[in-house]
Amino acid sequence: MLETEFDTSTPNRLIWRVVEIAKIVDETPTVKSLVLDVPGWPGHQPGQHVDVRLTAEDGYQAQRSYSIASEPETARLMLTVELIEGGEVSPYLTSDVRPGDKFELRGPIGGYFVWTVAIGGPLFLVAGGSGIAPLMSMLRYRVAAKFTTPALVLYSSRTYEDIIYRQELDQMAARNDGLTVIYTLTRRQPAGWTGGARRIDRSMLASVGPSVMARPKIFICGPTSLVESAAQSLLEVGYERNLIKTERFGPTGA
Repeated sequence: MLETEFDTSTPNRLIWRVVEIAKIVDETPTVKSLVLDVPGWPGHQPGQHVDVRLTAEDGYQAQRSYSIASEPETARLMLTVELIEGGEVSPYLTSDVRPGDKFELRGPIGGYFVWTVAIGGPLFLVAGGSGIAPLMSMLRYRVAAKFTTPALVLYSSRTYEDIIYRQELDQMAARNDGLTVIYTLTRRQPAGWTGGARRIDRSMLASVGPSVMARPKIFICGPTSLVESAAQSLLEVGYERNLIKTERFGPTGA
């Protein structure tokens, strides 16, 4: 379950809407992105999330929060969902749904973990697993806004096959518009792999991160253990606390 600081000062936006799946994208063997038509969507900012509610035939309801992966400029909303074994929501969203299916959604939610052009840069984005989703919204927005301030992504995945949005991230980095993407694989690396081969730690953050003097805007999203460790390490390296924003995925993110 998504755990974050969020702003509920706009309750008129927090109404349940029936959304329809327009397209399903296979991201990895366990992750799918749902492209949604959302009637009356008020728009969102990069980094915000939504609540999803499923209702069974017997009336039982299950609810989970998911980050928005699409940029504000698109007409449709994208949610990226990772399968959690034994979960109540993710198995249905990753295995059972088809284009044309409908469910309930409310949002956008969140005002803390948000980045816009007005906030400026440089950007230092740190992600673990499906924690890349809200950061991808920021990156897609950065491209759409033609914003070329330096941005660095440090992204930890278990294996090469588990890298979500890999092709799009590589294409973004190839634009030569100031974006650098660094991968680290924690469980298995393919032959000839030249990226990282361990969990994100203080040494890695210090060696690849932007200069402390550049005062980058830092966003960290992923499992709680990664987020807390990375945030503490960044403070020890010398980055300013008020420039570090975090979002955690708790153990029940299903």
